[in-house]
This record gives sequence, structure tokens and C-alpha cells, in this order.
Amino acid sequence: MEKFSNFTGLVAPIDRANVDTDAIIPKQFLKSIKRTGFGPNLFDEWRYLDKGEPGMPCESRPLNQDFVLNQDRYLGASILLTKENFGCGSSREHAPWAIQDFGFRAIIAPSFADIFYNNCFKNGILPIVLDKSVVNDLFQKVKDTPGFNLSVDLEGQTIQLPGGESISFELDTYKKFCLQNGLDEIGQTLEMKEKIEGFETRHRQSNPWVFEELVL
Repeated sequence: MEKFSNFTGLVAPIDRANVDTDAIIPKQFLKSIKRTGFGPNLFDEWRYLDKGEPGMPCESRPLNQDFVLNQDRYLGASILLTKENFGCGSSREHAPWAIQDFGFRAIIAPSFADIFYNNCFKNGILPIVLDKSVVNDLFQKVKDTPGFNLSVDLEGQTIQLPGGESISFELDTYKKFCLQNGLDEIGQTLEMKEKIEGFETRHRQSNPWVFEELVL
């Protein structure tokens, strides 16, 4: 997992509450566990006018021009602005995989579903919880300002607006550490590889009988 660094990105708004993981990445795309390649099918049923299937080329599919991510002003967006309880529904990790693969690095919402929220940190995505009134104000600013960008400072836990205003956000210290160092649980375990191997060697030497083959 890549380390999360401070960045400035274009904001794309999805003005919906209770967006579930089946809307984020429909169930037919869950056959793959490669973590990559899901970006073209992010919000598949909202982005396209036909039904998507695994392996179907998306370049020639008919687009829903009314959907925000198909509008020119939001092309290249890396910050997703949305409403409360984002990521509810099933616990599929494919949802953050699709969001990350599409190019989003941060999501701003008043609240997230718990499992989705935790899965974001395991995949290098920063989910930012802000007060509902602040989120609503950002929606208005995005609507009024084409090319609206925000600067995200993970270390300082702040969001900088174009006019210089700064918004602070809370973040668990451990989750912040994991993002800054590009670590999930497996990555943290691998950092202890030498100590684990040393323990296994000592354990085998001091308790050889544990490793003897059982003869029946």
C-alpha cells in the first residue's frame, strides 16, 4: 500500500445519503480478488445506461450524462464529497478497491458505515468525517465553483479551502500512522519478519519434539 501524502485535488459531489456498497461496485464484479481493475465499474449502474458485466469493455458503453462523474467539470477528481452513512450494506472490500482504482484518495462525509470506514484505511484512502453543516456548505461551494479544489493535510489533520479557510478533522492516531506509512495489518506483520523467523528458529531448537513427524 502506498504511503498517503498531502495533496490538492478536484472535488466531485455525490449528493446522496446511504450509498451502499452494491451501488459503489455491483455484486457481479466481486468474482475477482486482484484489488485492481475495478475503477471503470465504480458506481456502474449509475454511470452507464446498460448493465455491466465482468470483462465487458467500458469504453464503448453508453454513459448516463446526468451522473456527476460523467460530467467534464469533474473529470480527474480525487476527492469524493458525499452524504451520511456512505458505504453501508455489505462488507465487500471491493468497494474501496473500486474507489481507489478510480483515482479517489479521500472521501468527505458526515458519517460512514463502520466496516467500509475501516476498509478505507487498509487501502490507502482517507475517509474524513465532518459535521453535516460543514459538508452541506462544501456542497454549495462545489456547485458554485467549477474546478473547486481542496488541499488535504494528513499530518496536520486539516483541509484547506481555496480562499485560505482551514477545516480541522479528527482521526484515530493508529489509523493515521498506518496511512502515513502505507501499512495495513499484513504490512505491519511483515515488518516483524526477522523477529518472527528468529522466534521460530529458537522454538524449533528448544522444542525439537514438537516438529517430529508422528509415526503411526
